[in-house]
Amino acid sequence: MSASKSISKTFVWILMGLLILGLGGFGITNLSGSVRSVGAVGEAEIDVNDYARALQNEIRAAESERGEAMSFAQAEAAGIPDAVLSRLVAQAALTHETNRLHLSVGDEALLEQIVAIPSFQGVDGEFDRESYAFALEQAGLSEAQFEEDLREETASGFLQGAVMAGVTMPRAYTETLLTYIGEERDVTWTVLDRNDLTTGLPEPTEEELQAYHEANVAQFTTPETREITYAWLSPEMIIDTVEVDEQALRDAYEARADEYIQPERRLVERLVFPDEAAAQAAADRIASDESSFEDEVEARGLELADVDMGDVARDDLGAAADAVFSAETGDIAGPASSPVGPALFRVNAILAAQETTFEEAEPDLRSELAADRARRVIEARIESVDDLLAGGATIEDLARESDMELGQIAWHPGVTDDIGAYAGFRTAAQNLTSEDYPEVLELEDGSIFAMRLDKIVEPEVQPLEDVRDQVLQGWRAQAVTEALTSEYEEARSALASGASFADLELQTNTAEGVTRRGFQPDTPAAFIETVFDMTNGEARFIPGTDQVFLLRLDAIRAPDPEDQDLEQLTTMLRDQAASGMGQDLFQLLANDIRGRAGIELNQSALNAVHSNFQ
Repeated sequence: MSASKSISKTFVWILMGLLILGLGGFGITNLSGSVRSVGAVGEAEIDVNDYARALQNEIRAAESERGEAMSFAQAEAAGIPDAVLSRLVAQAALTHETNRLHLSVGDEALLEQIVAIPSFQGVDGEFDRESYAFALEQAGLSEAQFEEDLREETASGFLQGAVMAGVTMPRAYTETLLTYIGEERDVTWTVLDRNDLTTGLPEPTEEELQAYHEANVAQFTTPETREITYAWLSPEMIIDTVEVDEQALRDAYEARADEYIQPERRLVERLVFPDEAAAQAAADRIASDESSFEDEVEARGLELADVDMGDVARDDLGAAADAVFSAETGDIAGPASSPVGPALFRVNAILAAQETTFEEAEPDLRSELAADRARRVIEARIESVDDLLAGGATIEDLARESDMELGQIAWHPGVTDDIGAYAGFRTAAQNLTSEDYPEVLELEDGSIFAMRLDKIVEPEVQPLEDVRDQVLQGWRAQAVTEALTSEYEEARSALASGASFADLELQTNTAEGVTRRGFQPDTPAAFIETVFDMTNGEARFIPGTDQVFLLRLDAIRAPDPEDQDLEQLTTMLRDQAASGMGQDLFQLLANDIRGRAGIELNQSALNAVHSNFQ
């Protein structure tokens, strides 16, 4: 019975999550018309309103994660509608199967779940029918529909739980995983560069440069570039036209008085005792050098972090203020009263009073208030710019008929100058198409912009003559690596045979206890991977830029059985794998049900829902 309740509660909260999110809808409640579903699995229909609400919730979640609005076209590009439909198809498959197996939930169990939902409870914590009816009405659900959905979700939960519950990974899997993430290795290496070569490098021939250029063509290919015309308006552009009156500045100064006027403060530690006699005895021991403040803290079973008050003002100390503020740095004040009992106070530092006058703060306040007002001015102009665009205005018209500035940019992901520095612009530019109508978009600092895609310039291989310097630099770096590898091959072989780095007069670096989870600074990206690809005693080269790493694996050790972090990580990964296997089993079940029952999708109904988001 407890397992059933656990499963059903999970689905209650999933359903209620969708319900609560639906309460704040932007217009999608019930879709009118004769179409009731967007599809079906066997006899289980996918309600058109369920699809609309689920799609709305997913788009909102994506907007919250992105920190900006998402158009339906962007949602489609991100695969959100397909993901929502796929999830609802899987749910419908479970509903079909539970109906086929005659699985259901009784009225008593259903009632128990409904009255336990906080959204349906009154101020007294008891179930409130008016709250219940109101919440369902706002979500566009009838009581019968909600209760039927809840009944179906709970029954489906039983079926899903029967498939996924109790999935565990074999012991061999856990042991293999533990060895992989916890095995430790010791390694020694030396770094060789051009100065370690005994011979110089030849000058490359034209044929060698051409061959290098062709072999590394990706390095010399321009990225896809989007030529964009835009108009934008930022707070900085109009900040000089924004006036801030004297009273607003003084009001802002007064509101932040605690920041600008700070009284004298002390960095203080407070050690509390059960009574005045115990506090005085400790003070006497410290004064006679029988013990120290640290000793007394330890004797109380505490650490210094437990008695640290941080920086405090007189008002924070109550009756102890005079004693503490008359003490010097390093002094022990007290015993003195405190809200938690008699205490000794150690003064660790004196922080002098600080005051920033209005005149000193005025420039910063003026800049902040002006920037804030500039953002509000821009926000107020969004509607007028929208009206211009709706009336057929071009990007160039915006610049002529408003304060917006016209600009052009050849944008690709590597461009981070000017408007390209804004994450919001980069995201919008990446998704912009030639069919998109210009719209007003907002940036993170309050700026607004609208843009038009003029042309996409496809990637192009730059000819050798245009990138000769880069090709020459790359060839030389590769030549150094190849020359070092060739010259020190004998040293590598000697190291693998047991010679030491000292025997070969090579300066070394060492690392012990290296794991696959670790990171070794100042080494190539392939360092850890290479170390764990080597056998004990093996020596190997790792090529770098204008240098070569010569390393030898010195030892391999089994995972530390006392490492609690490793144990926790292994448990987490094992549980994740078990969960993944459970999901795979569930997917197999869903696929089997769909295969037996068949799927029907109503594209017209799907399109009707989508049109509400555009």
